[in-house]
Amino acid sequence: MAIFDINEVFQFAIRIEQNGEKFYRHAAGISDDEAAGYLFNFLADEEVKHGRIFKDMLANMDLLSKMETQPPPESYPGEYMQYLRNYLDNAVVFNERAEEEFSGIRDMLSAINFAIDRETDSILYYSEIKPLFPKSGHPFVDEIIAEERKHFLKLSEFKKEYETKS
Repeated sequence: MAIFDINEVFQFAIRIEQNGEKFYRHAAGISDDEAAGYLFNFLADEEVKHGRIFKDMLANMDLLSKMETQPPPESYPGEYMQYLRNYLDNAVVFNERAEEEFSGIRDMLSAINFAIDRETDSILYYSEIKPLFPKSGHPFVDEIIAEERKHFLKLSEFKKEYETKS
């Protein structure tokens, strides 16, 4: 059985959503395109909603901790959590440098590309942590993965439209 800290996994997920909201608010602020501003504000609101889901799940941690989890196989104790920590430390939207990194984004195409990359990172992260959640929590994680995919698709479609207009 793997040794991991499910509380830490929730904290990572909450931080992802908080940093995503900050980025989308930044992107909405630099936008001179009304549709882009609307899209970025919508996505920021979605990140807040996702963060609330994880906070609610964390508040029910006593219940979750009593449920059986299915951690992935490890070659040594703590391997998977080490992988997740290193992944987060190196993914821009997840780490302490996030605001510094995205504050340099000043044009719409860069903001859209950055957002698409971060949504892809989120999908990967949530797919990776899903096995760490009790089976009863899988539908919540699946819902957030589905939402992140929708964000990816919205951004990709918007990018096509934006490039066509430019």
